[in-house]
Amino acid sequence: MPLYDYQCQDCQNIFDVRATFKEKEAGLEPECPQCQSKNTHQLLTSGLFLRQTGDGASLAMPACGPNAGPGCCGG
Repeated sequence: MPLYDYQCQDCQNIFDVRATFKEKEAGLEPECPQCQSKNTHQLLTSGLFLRQTGDGASLAMPACGPNAGPGCCGG
C-alpha cells in the first residue's frame, strides 16, 4: 500500500498516510495526528519503483527527480 507524505498547514507537522490507489483517487482528507486539523496538503516526494529482473530478483530503482543523481533518466 502506498505511503503519502502530508503537512499540516496549522502546526507544520509532517506525517505519513497509508492509502490504496483507489482511496487516493477518491480524495484523501487526512487529519493531522498532532493537532487534529484537516487543513493539510500532500508533499511531493520522489518514489522508489521495483523492477523484476529476468532471474526473478527485484531491483530498487529511484524515481527521476531534481536530486536523482548522475546516471538517472539518461543524465
